[in-house]
Amino acid sequence: MNETSAELLAVVVEREFPYPPEKLWRALTQPHLIEAWLMKNDFAPEMGHRFTLSADWGSVDCQVREIEPNSTLAYTWTAFGVETIVTYTLTPSGSGTHLRVEQTGFRPGQQQAYQGAKHGWAQFLRNMERVLAEGE
Repeated sequence: MNETSAELLAVVVEREFPYPPEKLWRALTQPHLIEAWLMKNDFAPEMGHRFTLSADWGSVDCQVREIEPNSTLAYTWTAFGVETIVTYTLTPSGSGTHLRVEQTGFRPGQQQAYQGAKHGWAQFLRNMERVLAEGE
């Protein structure tokens, strides 16, 4: 069965941060900062770069799909047979930066992964808030 994009599910989490986009961009692209809020990794901010995110529960295979400094970062997110794309969009706001995280591509039969992502991104962004508040 071919599924249309209308049948696919997406997790969207948005937050306002009182920091300039450049500071959030560093948190999204520097491996030691990614590790502090997301997972251990071998990320490099280069188009097509393949990298792995790893935690005690397992690992995620990723590949950079889009990169526009201080604005947009997107990569594939493949784990446990679920293939999705995570996109971070940074938009300057009056008080700092609006961050939108969208993970798209969950199929209707992948409710466990979808619900896990909803919970996970909320926690990851709380971690990011802490990391940014502590400074670099």
